[in-house]
Amino acid sequence: MRHIRKNTITAYLFLLPWFIGFFGLVLGPMVSSLYLSFTEYDLLTAPEWVGLQNFIEMFQDSNFWQSVRVTLGFVLIGVPGQLFFALFIALLLNKGLKGIGLYRTVYYIPSLLGGSVAIALLWKNIFGFEGIVNDFLAILGIEGRSWVSHPDYALYTLIILAVWQFGASMVIFLAGLKQIPGELYDASAVDGAGKFSQFKSITIPMLTPVILFNLVIELIKALQVFTPAYIVSEGTGGPSGSTLFYTLLLYQKGFSYFEMGYASAMAWILVLVLATLTALIFFSSKYWVHYENGGS
Repeated sequence: MRHIRKNTITAYLFLLPWFIGFFGLVLGPMVSSLYLSFTEYDLLTAPEWVGLQNFIEMFQDSNFWQSVRVTLGFVLIGVPGQLFFALFIALLLNKGLKGIGLYRTVYYIPSLLGGSVAIALLWKNIFGFEGIVNDFLAILGIEGRSWVSHPDYALYTLIILAVWQFGASMVIFLAGLKQIPGELYDASAVDGAGKFSQFKSITIPMLTPVILFNLVIELIKALQVFTPAYIVSEGTGGPSGSTLFYTLLLYQKGFSYFEMGYASAMAWILVLVLATLTALIFFSSKYWVHYENGGS
């Protein structure tokens, strides 16, 4: 009994840093944020309870709905585009190329750098009036423009940046492709199946668990995108609100206008949206995700 008690105490001592981090850096701030979402708080004076006023004001705010539209457009185009491109590159790398480790590293680097301030600044210059994109268009005789400063195109430059960060998803897709038994392709080839039929009937069904994982991860990341929009628009969400992402408006409300109660309410709406979308994806997965044991 003493030995069991000693092992239990030792286990809790090893877990103590995690408990401190969880309660001090995760659960504590979450509870505080939930309370602040029902208050008017400017960081300088004591919070004043206002009930649902922040949520009512939020749903009547045109900037809020603009941020929702911008973020939704980014997610609906960027996430499928990134997953498609990641799968395409993974299929190419799965052909047994020499030096595949080097290719994996090269393609993974954008995922490591894509969220940095330096890359956002570089992207702003690339799509600026004197950027590389316009230099290339000039060769083709096409007159360029400052793509990041035009309300019709600014969002798409950030979508291209998101798609460019396909490395993490690509590596996971490649790992999934390696797990598909080659005997399935051999058997289908004997039955006369072509490459497209094999891709549709074998590759995609066998990859659905990986697709599910990548979809959830990239959806969560896309809904929280912040740095590129902040750098490209210099924190304004411009031009004309075309890059006013949800998290950027949340930042503006909390740290530019000191409406911390409003910002906390926005944060909790985002949490609820993320939880709801993730739950819906997992609920729908039983209809389209297939596992090797034949279950769905």
